[in-house]
Amino acid sequence: MTKSAPDDPKTLVSTDWLSEHLKDPDLRIFDASWYLPDAGRDARAEFEKGHIPGARFFDIDEISDLRSELPHTAPPVEKFMSRMRAMGVGDGHQVVVYDGSGLFSAARVWWLFRLMGQTNIAVLDGGLPKWVADGHKTTKTPATIRDRHMTVKQRTDLVKDVTQVARAAKLKDHNIVDARSPARFRGEIEEPREGLRSGHIPGSRNVFYQDLLNADGTMKQANALRTIFTDAGVDMQKPVITTCGSGVTAAILSLALERIGKTDHSLYDGSWSEWGMYADLPIATGAA
Repeated sequence: MTKSAPDDPKTLVSTDWLSEHLKDPDLRIFDASWYLPDAGRDARAEFEKGHIPGARFFDIDEISDLRSELPHTAPPVEKFMSRMRAMGVGDGHQVVVYDGSGLFSAARVWWLFRLMGQTNIAVLDGGLPKWVADGHKTTKTPATIRDRHMTVKQRTDLVKDVTQVARAAKLKDHNIVDARSPARFRGEIEEPREGLRSGHIPGSRNVFYQDLLNADGTMKQANALRTIFTDAGVDMQKPVITTCGSGVTAAILSLALERIGKTDHSLYDGSWSEWGMYADLPIATGAA
């Protein structure tokens, strides 16, 4: 039996914790399920078929900067605030976010809330599959929405743009850690998004996000997480920039880093969707 990681309402909570707090008046729950096109799954349709009681659906693609050519980049502060208010999420709320994969896209919303200065947010460890497997109920009933204002103070230190990442790669003053699969990192297979080159940012290290998870979709214990990062060649004395295909699974790395007490991390929002698109940016192939 997998040993559960300790509950922390600022990073990760268990299904038992959520069940015990389900009726707390200031608890708000998000279903942030999102799937790659080749998964053949409709996140919103699955939410409407059944979700954790009280959950609202967080549309990662819509609650983004739609002016950007890149997929689901962080939205403007004003848009984030208006969407949260419309869903009845605001100051003083404890937020728990989950997804239908176990632990996949929920971490992206956890990072987004932190980017907006919100710290009372946790990912549900193991997500909806663990919730159901542990015998907890789902519902089709929509959540009751009560308007509440949210105060947002964006933390620009938690996000990096392409210029900052290129500088970090050149100066080697940050760890750049890529969450994609080893085959994608090494450039051995084509990228799922058309028009992107294959390979990785020069000097980056590869920590495949799935290696941080147990078979049931829960996150591994802190000592195991730390070993995975160090074995991949990550210098824990330097700050970390996480990256992936489009900024979703990079957030799983960010969550894992936070779990082991490493707080000097940021996320490259454009990730390989941006870096792999521009011919004038250098790439590397093969192992790190």
